[in-house]
Amino acid sequence: MSLYKFIIATSPQHINDYFALRRAIFAEEQQLFEGDDRDEIDKIAYPIVAITPNNQIVGVVRIYEVQPGVWYGGRLGTHQDYRKGWQIGKGLIYKAVTTANTWGCQQFLATVQLQNVRFFGRLHWESIEEMTICDRAHHLMSADLNFYPPSTEIRPFNLHSTVAS
Repeated sequence: MSLYKFIIATSPQHINDYFALRRAIFAEEQQLFEGDDRDEIDKIAYPIVAITPNNQIVGVVRIYEVQPGVWYGGRLGTHQDYRKGWQIGKGLIYKAVTTANTWGCQQFLATVQLQNVRFFGRLHWESIEEMTICDRAHHLMSADLNFYPPSTEIRPFNLHSTVAS
């Protein structure tokens, strides 16, 4: 049993905490972005968070559909104090792919930083091609959907007006 819950962030507090953790990881810590990492994709993406029993957001990922049946995951990150053991990353990846699979996913892709490619490989992902994003080596990877069965997650319909603001 996991210590963490993995859910789509729908409350204003969870959404604020989601963006704050992304900013801490991708803008402040990794310096991939200046100031903030928000972009146009956030207007169509579904934010997923890992939450501790005391309601702290300790992990983030977003999923979005680029064309019917083709989904991406991105901005996967774990709070610095919770990175031991990969449990949060694994849980977020599983939640992301099974959720998209529930909503009609036929292919699930992600651009994965080079240092995380082996980890994704152990979770039944395959590298399609190498690329450079933000001056860093990445791999475009595809999930084997056979290992990520559909869940019962209902798609929130009015989420994007909350997230985009």
